[in-house]
Amino acid sequence: MAKIEIYTSPWCGYCARAKKLLTSKGVEFTEIDVEAEPRRKPEMVQRANGGRTMPQIFINDRHVGGCDDLHALDARGELDPLLAT
Repeated sequence: MAKIEIYTSPWCGYCARAKKLLTSKGVEFTEIDVEAEPRRKPEMVQRANGGRTMPQIFINDRHVGGCDDLHALDARGELDPLLAT
């Protein structure tokens, strides 16, 4: 099973959409709430090559982007293989 990490904030609708998609796939993920843990935001920005918007999603330490990027991977049929590794 893939290691999935998602940096979020509680007020973010895109975060909710991304988490809903991952949950619908039946996968577990680690959520890092940068509002509750503000010290983690610089880590997120560095890992996401400067990405500051929420969410920032990583699958097996590969940055896949945000919510729209995650949904695009799914639409192209590329998400399920990533989740299975």
